[in-house]
Amino acid sequence: MTLGAIKLPPNGIPRFYRGGPAIAELRGFDPGGDRVPEEWIASTTTVFGEAELGLSRLEDGELLRDVIAKDPEGWLGPAHAERFGADPALLVKLLDAGQRLPVHVHPDGPFAREHLGTKFGKTEAWIVIAAKPGAQVHLGFRDAVSEDTVRAWIADQDHDAMLGALNPVDVIAGDAIFVPAGVAHAIGEGLLIIELQEPSDMSVLLEWDGFGIEDEDEATLGLGWDTALGCVELAARDAAPLRGPRTDGAVAELLPRAADPFFSAQRIAPAGDATRLEAGFAVIVVIDGAGQIAELDVQRGDAILVTHAAGAVTAVGELTAIVCRPPEVAP
Repeated sequence: MTLGAIKLPPNGIPRFYRGGPAIAELRGFDPGGDRVPEEWIASTTTVFGEAELGLSRLEDGELLRDVIAKDPEGWLGPAHAERFGADPALLVKLLDAGQRLPVHVHPDGPFAREHLGTKFGKTEAWIVIAAKPGAQVHLGFRDAVSEDTVRAWIADQDHDAMLGALNPVDVIAGDAIFVPAGVAHAIGEGLLIIELQEPSDMSVLLEWDGFGIEDEDEATLGLGWDTALGCVELAARDAAPLRGPRTDGAVAELLPRAADPFFSAQRIAPAGDATRLEAGFAVIVVIDGAGQIAELDVQRGDAILVTHAAGAVTAVGELTAIVCRPPEVAP
């Protein structure tokens, strides 16, 4: 196939929590229930413990993972392919929080490699594209906590104590939050976000009772609490530096510099003029308006994949889109 820009069909993913209508409204597809709260876009990653669920397909039905494997340099670029092989090193999601998500933590790379046998951890970032009034996320412990304290909260499933120990952060559309692996967090109800993350699906659920999780084995990724708690950051965390800058213009960087080793995100708003996008693999979600990206007609709700072989492309029209990229790799 021609390595340029392509539109991606929907890829809704069922999960344990409620949500999905906001994604369906944006993307224009039937989610098939009220517990399909995520869409994985341009995904070569599977749901934890699954062989195929999570993988994106192209319009012809072929798995994107398999297509990239045939020509990783064309899709991802020579420098990226040399470092990561045929792995984009990025997973992009739409996430519709129809309820508050439980307090949870994602392992970092070293922990994941040692205990779970995976290449990547799960550092992530959230780009808020819609929020109900008063929406919040909770991010990082306000004060340092001991492991014994966390164990007691888990044993009692003390929801109020766990959530109350985290920094509450008010968010509105346009906000961006960086979430390093290890930082305890919860996403509040009423948020539609674009999530960038390392390409894995690993969560240690400190809160699990009442959230549709089967048992503590599932909550700990099968590791048990003695091991799983080793991935939790117990130190106090100031949430303010995790906010991205709020800037305007045709191209605006959305995330703090600390995210650069993992991924980057830009908001593009050409306002009718041609905006140049640098060459490289990119996943783009159009969140408003209509126009053209790489000479492809696009409108609100479209999900676009641009390959490295496409070179630098232009975006034009009265549109707003979020451009998600994997970590930059120097030649």
